[in-house]
Amino acid sequence: MPHAVERLYADLAPAVAGYLRVQRAAEPEDLTSEVFLGVFRGLASFEGGEPQFRSWVFTIAHRRLQDERRRLARQPQLASIDPAATVPAGDVEREALEVLGEQWVIGLCARLSVDQRTVLLLRVVADLTAEEVARITGKSVGAVKALQRRALQSLRRKLAREGVSL
Repeated sequence: MPHAVERLYADLAPAVAGYLRVQRAAEPEDLTSEVFLGVFRGLASFEGGEPQFRSWVFTIAHRRLQDERRRLARQPQLASIDPAATVPAGDVEREALEVLGEQWVIGLCARLSVDQRTVLLLRVVADLTAEEVARITGKSVGAVKALQRRALQSLRRKLAREGVSL
């Protein structure tokens, strides 16, 4: 069982963390850990196959993100500086390019409405169906499809203005 739990985490944690990071979670790594604590607590009661499991995990991630946003709205936090985090380690050039790429994607997605960004990330990063995204977000399937279409159109226009070809 411990190996199975490790595998579940290894397979899904990067996608969950990416979803939370692009959604601008305050502490995406901490929130990812919270998501998987919830997953592991509820694992015994889960029923379904792999697609349902993935949808369930991202439902938990989406709800934890909403909880974090509500909590931060009620109680703003002061930014803390971790001196250890500012010390470069490893391949600095590669890490810098990764951070710049990540910031570019986050900036691009930040220009979308919250609903468009949420739908697009759940469809693309989480690889969920429109029906699953509708259930998670409480929207109709038609609304999910329309939000996805508008988000992609918006991103295409923005990329064309920046001279990025698809």
